[in-house]
Amino acid sequence: MACKQVIPGKVMRWAFKPQIMRKLLNFWPPFFFSGIRVAILADDYRYARVELKNRPWTRNINSSQFGGSMFAMTDPVFPLLLMGALGKEYIVWDKQADIDYLKPGIGRLVAEFILTDDTVADIIKHTAAGEKYFPQFLVHIKDQDNNIVCEVNRTVYIRKKPKYR
Repeated sequence: MACKQVIPGKVMRWAFKPQIMRKLLNFWPPFFFSGIRVAILADDYRYARVELKNRPWTRNINSSQFGGSMFAMTDPVFPLLLMGALGKEYIVWDKQADIDYLKPGIGRLVAEFILTDDTVADIIKHTAAGEKYFPQFLVHIKDQDNNIVCEVNRTVYIRKKPKYR
């Protein structure tokens, strides 16, 4: 039993280095087979840039990008950034999301994710006594001409782990 507890910790410390995590995400089947690529993952976990490639298998019947792939490209990113920025004291889960398609996504699409110092400070303040906190993050997915093709609003569950409360 002790061996099972030690190995995942070592693997997670190795894998959680941003550049290794970026590579692992790019080979993660939900991203890899959907044409989704993490192009940038900042060393401080405060910024990420995710791209949806323009491939025949990523398009829908109208030749625009498949909406499920646009939604998927935003799925694990804010929880990942928050886990990296907040550290091991916190539980971070993706809780809820909704998407608003504004226009057809044609060609390669890009989503940028930014965690500001104010956002991180706000989360630390709201969870200091062990409370649950549900911040919302708005992500714009843009086409090659920098037009917003859809907005994804993601709600994240954050709470200090019991041993840190």
